Amino acid sequence: MQMKLCLESWNLKAPFCTSRFCISKSNVLTVELQDGEFTGRGECEPHEYDAAITQAVVDSIERLRPAVEAGMDRHALHHLLPAGPARNAIDGALWDLDAKRAGRRAWELAGVALDSPLTTAYTISLGSPGEMAGQAGENRGRPLLKLKLGKEKGLAIVEAVRRAAPDARLIVDVNGAWNIDDLNGIADSLAGLGVELIEQPLAAGDDEELCDYSGTVPLCADESCLDTSSLSTLSEKYSYINIKLDKTGGLTEALRLVEAAKRRSLGIMVGCMTGTSLAIAPAMVIGAMAEFCDLDGPLLLEKDRTPGLTYENGLIRVPTPDIWG
Repeated sequence: MQMKLCLESWNLKAPFCTSRFCISKSNVLTVELQDGEFTGRGECEPHEYDAAITQAVVDSIERLRPAVEAGMDRHALHHLLPAGPARNAIDGALWDLDAKRAGRRAWELAGVALDSPLTTAYTISLGSPGEMAGQAGENRGRPLLKLKLGKEKGLAIVEAVRRAAPDARLIVDVNGAWNIDDLNGIADSLAGLGVELIEQPLAAGDDEELCDYSGTVPLCADESCLDTSSLSTLSEKYSYINIKLDKTGGLTEALRLVEAAKRRSLGIMVGCMTGTSLAIAPAMVIGAMAEFCDLDGPLLLEKDRTPGLTYENGLIRVPTPDIWG
C-alpha cells in the first residue's frame, strides 16, 4: 500500500462568516491510498484558518504512515488515532478503497440505503440583515436555508430573510454566540417566523444552562457533540445532534454515533465544513439517515473538484463511483 497526502486550497465564491470567524478559502487535506489495483481517497478540513493546526494534522497522519502502508484497516485506525480530521481523511480513503475492492458501494457495505437524492440546506453567511436578506432572496427557490447568526440583530436578520424567502424552511446556527437569556428572549419569536431548529445556541461547555430553556424550537448540538463519548451529557438538553465527519474522525465512528443517538431518541442532522465533493460524498451516507442535511460545502466554492457531486434545486444526487465509494 502507498499513501499520498496533498494540501489543497479552494477559493470561496464570497467570504464565509460565522460568529467565530470569517474565511475566503477552504484549506483541505486529501489522503490517497493505492494498493496497486485500486485507489481510495478521503478529504478533511484540518482547520478553517490555522496553519499550525493543519500541520499538526499532517504530522499525525505521517506518524501513522508505516501502519497505513502495512495494510491497517478502519477498525485498527479507530484505536490508533483520536477523533478528528486526521482520522477522517484516512477513514474516508479506506472506505473508498474497501468499496472498490468489493465491487459494491460504500453505503451498501455500511448497511445503509442511499438510493435517492438528499435535500440539503444552503447556508447564508453572517452579515447585516440587509446583506443576509439579499443572499436569501438570491436563493429563495431552495427548500431549506440555514442562517448564521451572531450576538446581535438575530431577530432582525430572520425577519428580513423571511420576507425575502417566504416559502423556504429555516434553521439558524449560532455557533455558541448566545447565553441562556439571549436564547429564551428570542426563541418564541423565531418559532413564529417558522424556524425549525436552533443549532448550538450556547458555547460548548455551557450546556447545563439549557436546562432553563423555555422555548419551543428544538435545539441541535454541534460544537458540543464530537463523537459517541459526548452523548451522555446531551440527550436531556438537545433534541438533535449535528454529525460532522471531521469531528467524529470519519464515517466509521459517525455510523456508531447515529446508532447511539437514536437509542437516546436524539434526531440527526449531518453537517459539513467548506470542503469539496470528496468530503461531502461520505457524509451523504449519514444524510440518508438524517432528518436535516447541511451538505452544501461545494456550493460555497468558486469551483468544485472534478468529478463532483450534482446539486439541483436543493437536492444532491447520489455520488458516482468516480467521486467516492
